Amino acid sequence: MAWPHIFQRGALLSRFSHHHMVVFLLTFFSYSLLHASRKTFSNVKVSISKQWTPSAFNKSTELLPVEVFVFGTVTEWLHFYNKGLYCSLWIVNGLLQSTGWPCVVAVMGNWFGKAGRGVVFGLWSACASVGNILGACLASSVLQYGYEYAFLVTAAVQFAGGIIIFFGLLVSPEEIGIPGIETEENFEEDSHRPLINGAENEDEAEPNYSIQEGNTVTQVKAISFYQACCLPGVIAYSLAYACLKLVNYSFFFWLPFYLSNNFGWKEAEADQLSIWYDVGGIIGGTLQGFISDMLQKRAPVLALSLLLAIGSLVGYSRSPNDKSINALLMAVTGFFIGGPSNMISSAISADLGRQELIQGSSEALATVTGIVDGTGSIGAAVGQYLVSLIQDNLGWMWVFYFFILMTSCTVLFISPLIVRETCSLMQRRQTRVLNE
Repeated sequence: MAWPHIFQRGALLSRFSHHHMVVFLLTFFSYSLLHASRKTFSNVKVSISKQWTPSAFNKSTELLPVEVFVFGTVTEWLHFYNKGLYCSLWIVNGLLQSTGWPCVVAVMGNWFGKAGRGVVFGLWSACASVGNILGACLASSVLQYGYEYAFLVTAAVQFAGGIIIFFGLLVSPEEIGIPGIETEENFEEDSHRPLINGAENEDEAEPNYSIQEGNTVTQVKAISFYQACCLPGVIAYSLAYACLKLVNYSFFFWLPFYLSNNFGWKEAEADQLSIWYDVGGIIGGTLQGFISDMLQKRAPVLALSLLLAIGSLVGYSRSPNDKSINALLMAVTGFFIGGPSNMISSAISADLGRQELIQGSSEALATVTGIVDGTGSIGAAVGQYLVSLIQDNLGWMWVFYFFILMTSCTVLFISPLIVRETCSLMQRRQTRVLNE
C-alpha cells in the first residue's frame, strides 16, 4: 500500500533542519547566478549583431576583420579587440561554468534522500529558469546604456553571490554532525530499492549491490568514468539529455533573437517576453517531479510530457504576431520541454548517482551528474551551430522541425526504460488488487 510510504517519507522530511533549507537556497541561487550570466549572451544577441556585424543589416557597411565578433565589458571600454584573447576567455568561461551543475547536484544529493526527491529536485531545478528570468530582467534594464553593461551587472551580482556561497555553503551534513542521508534512509521500507535500477522490474530488484561482510557495508568512495557509464540508465539518459538539452538550450540562446527577428519586436520586449518559457519550465519541473514521486517512476512521466512537447512545438511554430498568444504558447512549450529537462538534469541524475552499487559516494554522484550534463552540453553545443545553419538556409519553420526530431529522439533513447517502468507499474497495480 502507498500509505506506509507516505507516512515514512513524512517522518523523514520532518527531520529536515534549517541547515537543509539553507543548503537548498544557497545551491539554488548559486546556479541561478551562473545561468543569469549565461542568459546575458542570449539577451544582447540582437545588439551585438547590429554593432559588430552590421553587414547583416546594412550591406553598404564594411568592418575590418579584426573587429568582428569580439564583445564584453572591459574590451569594449578599452576598445581592445583581439580574437585570441576573446577565444581564451570564452574557453575559460565554459570550463568554469561546466563545473557548477555537477557540484551543486552532488551537494543536494548529500543532503536530500530519496523521500520526495522528485518534488524537491523538481522545485530546486527551477534554479536554471529563475536564473534565466533574473538574467533577462537585469540585461533588459540596462540594455539602453549599451550591451556591455548587461555583462557588467550580471558579473557583479555573480561575484557577490560567489562570496556568500564560499563562506556559507556546507557540502554535507557530516560537517556539522548531522547523520548523512544513507543513515536516515534506513527508516524507509524500500531503502535498498532505488527508483532507477538495472532489474527488469521491482520484484526482481536485488538488494545486494553493495559489498557486504556480515553487517558491515563497504562504501565505494569513487568510481571510474567507465564504471559510471556502465551503471544502469546512465547511457540512455545521457543520450536522451543530449537531444533534449539541444532543444532546451536552443530556446535559451535563440528565443529573444527569434522574437525580434521573426516578429520585429523590440529587443527589450523580446527579452522580457522570453521569460514565459522559463515560467513554464519551473511549473513543469515541479509538477512532473511530484507526479513521478507518487508513481515512484520517472520514465513514464517523462515520456508523456515529451510526447505532448511535440504538439506544443507544432503549436508554437505557428504562433501569430500577438504577444499574449505567443507568451501562452511559449509557457506551454516550456512546461513540456523545460520540465523534463530539469528532471533529467537533477532528480534523475541524483537517482542514477545514488544507486546501491555506489551508495554513500558523493564523488560517484558528481561523476554521474557530470556525465549526464556533459553529454547534454555536447548536444547543446552542436545544436547552436545547427540552428544557425538551418535558419540561414531553410528558415525558422525548419528549425522547429529539427526540434521535433530531437524531442522524438529523446523519447526513443529512453524507450527501454519507459517499457520496463510501465510494466513495473502495471505489475504493482495488479499485486495490490490481488492483495485487496
